Amino acid sequence: MKKLKAKNTENFYAKNRKAFHDYEILEKFEAGVALLGDEVKSIKANQVSLKGSFVDVWKNEAFMNNVHVSPYKLSSNKDLNPTRKRKLILHKREISKIEAAITQKGTTCIPLELYPKQGLIKVRIGICRGKKLYDKRETLKKRDQEIEIKRQLKRYR
Repeated sequence: MKKLKAKNTENFYAKNRKAFHDYEILEKFEAGVALLGDEVKSIKANQVSLKGSFVDVWKNEAFMNNVHVSPYKLSSNKDLNPTRKRKLILHKREISKIEAAITQKGTTCIPLELYPKQGLIKVRIGICRGKKLYDKRETLKKRDQEIEIKRQLKRYR
């Protein structure tokens, strides 16, 4: 009998943990990223940070801004800007949804995760609304309660 391997759900190159704390995610999209060869090697070596990044729409094209991809150590091209704009590959209807959401007050679009999928590098972006301080406290309280419940259940097994 053949055993099936469970897929590793935590297989990320980068995850924007601050976004999950500071924002309420309303809708998620999966997008491809237009990268250069050296950037791909750096990302696969986990030399990337999504902290402070955002998605912008310009001339019906989506771009990911302020994503820091460290220069590849063995690269001959040393003059590449590590925080340059990177084009996202999305359907037109998804781009129009994102553009409509960004124009509303209080919402933004943020890259949440950078991960591999079938040999390609994908990014999960989310349309987000900022949380208030009391919402953040409530989220932390719920998470602590869930951890305590799991701890108690583990003790009685």
